[in-house]
Amino acid sequence: MNNSKNKIVFSGVQPSGDLHIGNYLGAIKNFISMQHEYDCLFCVVDLHAITVKQDPIELKNNTYEVVATYIASGIDPKRSIIFNQSHVSSHAELAWILNCVCRIGWLNRMTQFKEKAGNDKENASSGLFSYPTLMAADILLYKATHVPVGNDQKQHLELTRDIAQKFNNDFKVKDFFPVPEPFIDKNISRIMSLRNGLEKMSKSEESDYSRISLMDNEESIRKKIKKAKTADIVMPDTEKEINELPEVNNLLNIFSGVTQKSKSELISIYSGKNFAGFKQNLSDALIELISPINSEISRLMNDKAYLDSIIKNGAEKANERAMKTLSEVYDIIGFIKK
Repeated sequence: MNNSKNKIVFSGVQPSGDLHIGNYLGAIKNFISMQHEYDCLFCVVDLHAITVKQDPIELKNNTYEVVATYIASGIDPKRSIIFNQSHVSSHAELAWILNCVCRIGWLNRMTQFKEKAGNDKENASSGLFSYPTLMAADILLYKATHVPVGNDQKQHLELTRDIAQKFNNDFKVKDFFPVPEPFIDKNISRIMSLRNGLEKMSKSEESDYSRISLMDNEESIRKKIKKAKTADIVMPDTEKEINELPEVNNLLNIFSGVTQKSKSELISIYSGKNFAGFKQNLSDALIELISPINSEISRLMNDKAYLDSIIKNGAEKANERAMKTLSEVYDIIGFIKK
């Protein structure tokens, strides 16, 4: 057996709807290559989604859409486990146990809660405050050794590592939970808003022109790229100059991620030229990538029976692993086994 197959990768995507090119380049694209080298579990983290108010009908539809997007993008359900978090109750059970291991001070340091709760922290759900321990449970339940993370999730993975080490030390079970390592692809740059190169691309941004959705048609993609903020100059000659133009830098990162051409190669092609041709070619590249994914998502969304079968089969496989870990945890902490 290939040694890399001994490495277990866990990752999840929230069913927040309107998955975009940032989600694809920052996460899903990486999942596709990982499945050939590692033992992978890809989860739709619907329990995380309800830490903020959700419309039940939209949540259900968005959950199907994430599963469809996984498959349409190239994740093979025969190679990887695709499942819904809520279909494996061990996630919630282990999260409660880890809540009793995690320290309040650790959660107080989580910056993402402060960002999401904003100035109204008193009215934020307790689930939003404690969801990093649920994230830790997601990872540790499968004894994952590696977790793909972006910059905004690094702190939560550090918390997971702290919880794993504290559990192992508290109960004197050395190495029971592996201390997971971050899986960071240094070739992937964070994808930012098309309207503001200093803000992460997000569906929560009011303007639809801030993002390229994986469900956008050709006309929408061209229109959004055409309107994307650049600069009233020609393409600069050096990366140093481009780094001072965040929106231009962002478009180059997207172009690089879609075409596999390096930024320096793209700069050499377009330096000294106006942005019209650059945007035309970027639109072409995005359409070539997104159109087949878009079509397959639409086809799969019309075949809920197939998606249900993938979700059910994935949950059965995930449950088998999860119940084994949870049974071991129960024994370690002194619970009578079921």
